[in-house]
Amino acid sequence: MRTVIDDSLLSRRRTIETAALVARTVGLIYTLAYTLGSGGWAGPPLSAGMLAACWLGIGAMSAADVFAWAARRRPRSHRYPMFSALQVALDTLTIVMFVVLTTRESPQTTWPLLSLAICVAAVRHRLAGALTVFALSSAAFLLLVPESPDHAFVIGVNLMIAVITGTQSSAFARQLTTLQRIRAALHHQANHDPLTGLPNRGRLADHADRHTGQPFAVLLLDLNGFKQVNDTHGHAAGDLLLREIGGRLSGVLRDGDLAGRLGGDEFLVLLPDAGDAEAAGVADRIRQVVRRPVRLGDGREVTVGVSVGQALRAAGSDVSLEALTAEADAAMYRDKRKLAA
Repeated sequence: MRTVIDDSLLSRRRTIETAALVARTVGLIYTLAYTLGSGGWAGPPLSAGMLAACWLGIGAMSAADVFAWAARRRPRSHRYPMFSALQVALDTLTIVMFVVLTTRESPQTTWPLLSLAICVAAVRHRLAGALTVFALSSAAFLLLVPESPDHAFVIGVNLMIAVITGTQSSAFARQLTTLQRIRAALHHQANHDPLTGLPNRGRLADHADRHTGQPFAVLLLDLNGFKQVNDTHGHAAGDLLLREIGGRLSGVLRDGDLAGRLGGDEFLVLLPDAGDAEAAGVADRIRQVVRRPVRLGDGREVTVGVSVGQALRAAGSDVSLEALTAEADAAMYRDKRKLAA
């Protein structure tokens, strides 16, 4: 399922990456101090294997920080999940390597650090991620430190941490998804006509505002014969007719054009970067598709026509959509009178 990326998810992703950068930088400082023995951080001299592991960990954390920085800069990128997974893998590798070597070579108790890798995976990849890292880190601890007396305790504690953090992260993700769907539904309701699903006045105005100063054409449409359909077949038939016409309009527009419903049987079509010829061509296609019969069910069919008014704005002009609509409205009534004559 395609992930819906809205402002709330972008904010969460940036927060996660910021926290990762800060926490990992702290880890880098601690590891460097431990490796170099600065300020008494390291006790006995480190073995060659431990020293190599520390430097490898420093490199892994640095690489993970690069991925975090890239993910924070582009949280909307399709590569974000890959950057996130790579960070989990590098963090887990670093922590497991450090825990295994310190447990084998020193009396220090470092296995609680394994829960840090589990928590990181839970935040990024919910329950599945937490359980995966738990399984991998536990297996590594069992196989590489077979002499440890803490196996049962380590596995039990980390399993509890994986379940708690993973389920909480999954619950939060489900809540976020629900909120995203509600926001998307409310946004759609606020910007679209509930009957036809076409953009409403507000959405049309926003679209026009994005093309201020550009050549622009407006077509105002009014259906001919719609009242007779309502009177003869009922309002349900009229609603079906409006939905069908709305779908047909969307099918004849160019890329970047937008058709919306103003109310009743009036529709408005916005044509950015269109001159007289382009607008006339779209108007002709609209007349053709509107004239096609519409099936109402039970073998019934109705046919309506359309009157079209056209208004144009030249490049650099500041004529508003309201003024263009008024001009197209006057042209539409002239077209209606011409058809009635």
